[in-house]
Amino acid sequence: MKVLVATEKPFAAVAVDGIRKVIEEAGYELELLEKYGSKQDLLNAASNADAIIIRSDIIDAEVLDAAKQLKIVVRAGAGYDNVDLAAATAHNVVVENTPGQNSNAVAELVFGMAVMAVRNMYNGTSGTELKGKRLGIQAFGQVGRNVARIAKGFGMEVSAFDPFCPDEAMVEAGVTPVHSVEELYADNNYVSIHIPATPDTKKSVNYELITKMPKGGVLINTARKEVIDEEGLQKALADRADMKYVADVKPDNAEALKAEFGDRVFFTPKKMGAQTSEANINAGIAAAHQVVAYLRDGINKFQVNK
Repeated sequence: MKVLVATEKPFAAVAVDGIRKVIEEAGYELELLEKYGSKQDLLNAASNADAIIIRSDIIDAEVLDAAKQLKIVVRAGAGYDNVDLAAATAHNVVVENTPGQNSNAVAELVFGMAVMAVRNMYNGTSGTELKGKRLGIQAFGQVGRNVARIAKGFGMEVSAFDPFCPDEAMVEAGVTPVHSVEELYADNNYVSIHIPATPDTKKSVNYELITKMPKGGVLINTARKEVIDEEGLQKALADRADMKYVADVKPDNAEALKAEFGDRVFFTPKKMGAQTSEANINAGIAAAHQVVAYLRDGINKFQVNK
C-alpha cells in the first residue's frame, strides 16, 4: 500500500525522515509530493494512494474522486477545516487529525504576541505588564490548556469558556470556568481564541462581543480567521481606541486595519502557530503512526468524520 505525503509547505527534513521510518518499517511505500505547483499534481499523486498525510493542503471532493483507493487522510495538526468531511464520508474515507502535537507551539505564540501588544510593538513607548491581569480562554482544548499553564507562569488570573469541557477539568487546572462567551469577554483584559471554524462559529466573534471587553482589552486569535467578523472587528477598533487585536492569521482586510490602526494591530504573514521544528516533527510522526494503526489494525481513535 502507498502512503502519500502531500505538502505545499513541506515538513522539516528530520520529520520526513521520521515519517519514512514509520511507514517503511510497517511495510508500506512512501511517496513525497512537496511544494507542488498545481492541483493537478495532487490529483495525479493521489490517484493510487491508500493514505494521504497533509498539513494545510486542501482535500476536497475532486481530490477524493481522483483517489479511487484512498482509505484515510490524516491532517498533521489540530484543525481540519481544509478537508471536506462530508465528501470524505461519502467516499468511505476516514479523516483524522493529530490533536495536541502543535499545542505548545501555538500557546507559546499567544504570549509572544501578547507581550508584543502590551509593549506597544516595541515602538519605544511605555507599555504594561501581564502579571496580575485577567486572561479569558475561548475553548479549553489542548491549546487552551497550554495557554493556561503558561499564563500561570506570568502570574495572570485565568478563566475559560468551553461548553464541551466539564467545569471540573478547568478547576483542576487552576482555571475559573465561566458559562457564557459574553461573560468571558466582559470579564477579561485579554481573550485568547481557540475555537475551530464551523458553521456555528464563523463570524461569531463580532462587534457586540468584542466591545464587551474592558478598557485596554487585547484580543488574540491563533485559531482561524473565519471566526472573526472582520467588518465588526474594524468597527470595534474604530469605536474603541483603547483596544488591540493580534492574530496568527492575516485577515482579508489586513491592509485596511493596519492603515487605520497602526501598532494597535499585528498579523503574522502566514499561519505560524505550528511553525516550530518540534511541532513539525511531532505532528508529522504522529500522523504516520496513525496511518499505520488504521491501515494495519483498523484503529481510528482520532477520526473526525464519524
